[in-house]
Amino acid sequence: MTVFKSEYLAAGGNKHPAAADWDATSGLLAYGAGNNVALWKPLNEKHRGVHALLRGHTDKVNAVKFYPSSDGQWSIILSGSVDQTVRVWRSLATSCEGFEELETLKSHASSINCLEAASGTCLFASGSADATVKIWKPYFSSGNKHCELVQTIQTNPKFFPLALTLTELGTSGDLMLAVAGTRGFVQIQVAERGGEFSLQATLTGHEGWVRSLAVGKKKCKQSDDVLLASASQDKHIRIWRIREGRKLPNLVNFKQDALDSFEITLSNKTHWLKASGLNYALTFEALLLGHEDWIYTVSWQIDGKCLRLLSASADNSLAFWEHEASSGVWVCTTRLGEVSAQKGSTTATGSTGGFWNGLWSSSGDNVVSLGRTGSWRLWNYHKDLDRWVQGIGIGGHTKSVTDIAWAKDGAYLLSTGSDQTTRLHAEWKHKSKRSWHELARPQIHGYDLNCLDSVGQSQFISGADEKLLRVFDEPRATADLLYSLCGVRVAVRQDMPDAADIPVLGLSNKIVEQAESQLCNDGDIDKRESSESVRTISGSPNDTDRPPLEDHLARHTLWPEREKLYGHGYEISAVASSHDGTMVVTACKASSIDHAAIRLYTTKDWREVKPSLTVHSLTVTCLRFSMDDHYLLSVGRDRQWVVFKRDDLWPEKYKVKQKNLKGHLRMILSASWAPPEAGLVFATAGRDKAVKIWSMTPEGTECVKILTASSPITAIDIFSKCVNNAIIIAVGTENADVSLYFLALLTFDIQKSYSLDDQ
Repeated sequence: MTVFKSEYLAAGGNKHPAAADWDATSGLLAYGAGNNVALWKPLNEKHRGVHALLRGHTDKVNAVKFYPSSDGQWSIILSGSVDQTVRVWRSLATSCEGFEELETLKSHASSINCLEAASGTCLFASGSADATVKIWKPYFSSGNKHCELVQTIQTNPKFFPLALTLTELGTSGDLMLAVAGTRGFVQIQVAERGGEFSLQATLTGHEGWVRSLAVGKKKCKQSDDVLLASASQDKHIRIWRIREGRKLPNLVNFKQDALDSFEITLSNKTHWLKASGLNYALTFEALLLGHEDWIYTVSWQIDGKCLRLLSASADNSLAFWEHEASSGVWVCTTRLGEVSAQKGSTTATGSTGGFWNGLWSSSGDNVVSLGRTGSWRLWNYHKDLDRWVQGIGIGGHTKSVTDIAWAKDGAYLLSTGSDQTTRLHAEWKHKSKRSWHELARPQIHGYDLNCLDSVGQSQFISGADEKLLRVFDEPRATADLLYSLCGVRVAVRQDMPDAADIPVLGLSNKIVEQAESQLCNDGDIDKRESSESVRTISGSPNDTDRPPLEDHLARHTLWPEREKLYGHGYEISAVASSHDGTMVVTACKASSIDHAAIRLYTTKDWREVKPSLTVHSLTVTCLRFSMDDHYLLSVGRDRQWVVFKRDDLWPEKYKVKQKNLKGHLRMILSASWAPPEAGLVFATAGRDKAVKIWSMTPEGTECVKILTASSPITAIDIFSKCVNNAIIIAVGTENADVSLYFLALLTFDIQKSYSLDDQ
């Protein structure tokens, strides 16, 4: 039996504070990645990264939460999405890494913004942009697989819930639900055991949206006080104390000069909560100042008898807060993230835009955070060094991936996407272990990127939503890194640049030496200072015994730009490089035959070869060279495919050999050539849900096989070699299904077919 396993999954996290959770029992971290839920074990010694994607949602995932299982037998994940549904996932009994979908809850009328579940409550809550909070009671034991809606809470005054927290009050089994969102207050709902929630207090003071709530409680006694932390866009954290009984907690004596600017928002008013005949006093405990921008998340961690609070902010920092027993004041004991000198103002200069999430491990010796680039950073506390050290995290594109291309020798994989980045992925060979990682970020652009292809051994070309294409050279730093971590040997040229940098407000990656000389030749003092900044950034060292960290990826792994290719009138749609690396063909978006022209360039001097190939009438979607580069295949939105043959006298030129004006019933989106053993055979695929295999002969071209799918086909590729007298075709569809077909070499009959499960 043939078994396929995912070797590498790269998926950037969704930029939503509630879209991730770290399970203390299994050590599994689940986070929203586009329409999927990605699963990752941050403390895995093999550094495997994401090992599974849970598919089911039809829109962006905004909220993820682990439901605490009573028996510990199952891991249960709750996920909420813009598609207005909450989905319940349970781990498989046969696999510690696989999950199955138990139920889809469709009670909300708008996108889900937050989820909450707490141990011992036997309930979970969902908050939505329909201005409601719904309380659910799950039944997961004894073969049951359903959730019952027990209450719907309408926010009043109306606001959209963005944060929820649920906890037990005292020893009576009563529950407290805190709700906050697009207003500057926190509403406290209380329910007796088995009863419904009712509003009993409104906590005011924040001057912006409240983005996160968290409750903390020491493990010493059940009757210990509960601390509620709220984080807001006003850059402040407020801590509230809930105590059972009539006795009020001791209040800290604040100095008047420290309160002047917060005179209106600070209040020692006591809010009384009542349930099951018991009273609970809710009082303001502390106001935490220190962040310089919006605060997205707060999270408690119990360290022995002490409580520590972790906050993540848009000011590029994580802060650790602890209660100082001697003074009774909450102080910031540790701060992680970017130092002020490295903060950039644009994506091009490496600015991460802050941290969207911060989570503790169960031990409290590890924390993770999600940045704007979609990458997760991991920090580990070293007791011997008494400091936090950054470990190996994971990352990926934050928007749709539009194209991928292997290096000509297969040493690494390039990917590009609508998040305006091009990323290089390769296998890290560390001792006996093997794991894939992002090792470079060659291009950080200002336009959405649409296509790319590798050129020769150490170049690639990319096209974006602009009228030109850009060619990049591999720098010496990347070549050394690939050799050190992956054993990839690249012929180092004398003219190989050391590194690259991108100027502020620019789009072209410049060689570091060029950027420095241009700045230093100018007499302007400010520009000479900028030169020092360029040298400092580009010359930053990186550990060569492990994959680069996010700070390094975002700043020091750019590839310098070699050339710009002009000629097209609209956004670039397709590009391909010949296998011998001598030719590049390109196309752009078009609605007429004039703009649908295919342009050819030589890589020796990057000169355009005239005339252009004008056959298509609409956008060309895919270009492919045959294995020997004698033929060029193009397909487009006009439903036709065209085969061009290389001129025997002028190898730089191609002429129309054969074409089919109605190759498919709908637009053709992808194409690929079969290996030479199959003859002149190629495949095309499109929105008509069909893959057609074509065989070229001197008499003409015949469709010899049709493969069908259940949804429109968006991508195909054929393996470059025959395996056991069969050609292997990979087919990808609009519904994210990937299939493999083994076709007999001569008859093209299907020998075997497989559907690749992403788990």
